[in-house]
Amino acid sequence: MQIDAGRFLADLHTLRSFGAQGNGVVRPAFSEPDIAARRWLMERFAEAGLRPACDAVGNVFGLAEGPSLLIGSHSDSQPEGGWLDGALGVIAGLEVARCVAGVSVVSFQDEEGRFGVLTGSTIWSGGTDLATADALTDAGGTTFGAARELMADMVTGPVDPARFTGFLEAHIEQGPVLDTAGEEIGVVTDIVGIRDMTITLTGQQNHAGTTPMHLRRDAFAALAAYSAALEDRLRNVVTPASVWTIGHVEVHPNAASIVPGQVRFSMQWRDRDDGRLDRMEAVIRETMRDIAEARGVEVTFGRRLTLPPTAMDPALRAHLEAAAAGTKWRAMPSGALHDASNVARV
Repeated sequence: MQIDAGRFLADLHTLRSFGAQGNGVVRPAFSEPDIAARRWLMERFAEAGLRPACDAVGNVFGLAEGPSLLIGSHSDSQPEGGWLDGALGVIAGLEVARCVAGVSVVSFQDEEGRFGVLTGSTIWSGGTDLATADALTDAGGTTFGAARELMADMVTGPVDPARFTGFLEAHIEQGPVLDTAGEEIGVVTDIVGIRDMTITLTGQQNHAGTTPMHLRRDAFAALAAYSAALEDRLRNVVTPASVWTIGHVEVHPNAASIVPGQVRFSMQWRDRDDGRLDRMEAVIRETMRDIAEARGVEVTFGRRLTLPPTAMDPALRAHLEAAAAGTKWRAMPSGALHDASNVARV
């Protein structure tokens, strides 16, 4: 297999040019740069002798004839995403397909979750139906159904998962583990499960100068107390690989001289073990209720998202480990979600 390194890097840099900004890219799903990048990819697939295809939700494929190994990832990005994130796996698939018969390529749509989590591959793999997905909205209120209409002229029809014999997704590591250890390759053992929900704390909005501290029902102070307490309460439940994050906070009315009356925030936790995720959730809910009662605020738990941990195929892992021999490598879990966790379903 004669990989053309120059061509591979040139393609990566061309893909980078769609939505380039600073050191990274701004290429959210269904944005103008994202759609332009997907048109460009379909042209490259055709040049490589593959049949370009685009399904109804914007997943783009380069299809080999007959049963084939599928290689790819995603090409959409976070608002300020790394230029190799996802793109590396797509262009790696394209370059391999140029060199080896029986390889197809994919760039799944909305892996980054403008409308949910791994949206394109979730629909493609049967995790949710199209009618349900069309009602999903982004932060600005745009529906998934309206967004995908922007790619309607590119749609060629559905792509049957049964035509593929397996899936490989190369990805730049999204954490510092390999780099810190001076290692080159991680062979993924499993992809962690994730739980995510929104929590709302409602206290009493009041004047910041005239309301004594002991009479306040400060929603943000309750959040701060909860965040501090949670780490201690989870101590006997988690492992060093378990993680939890309060990543998005909305404070109302968000004014300097007003005691916050309401706080809405995201609560997310990840682990390789479904049972441990359940135990973490129990602690998260119990801790929040205790803090809310102590602080005189009301708590509401919103919509809960759950994706189970996914083990990677042992046969494909064995091939990757054999190929990595002679390099500095390790077997490791992926703390980030990837389309591979959905493709494993099919």
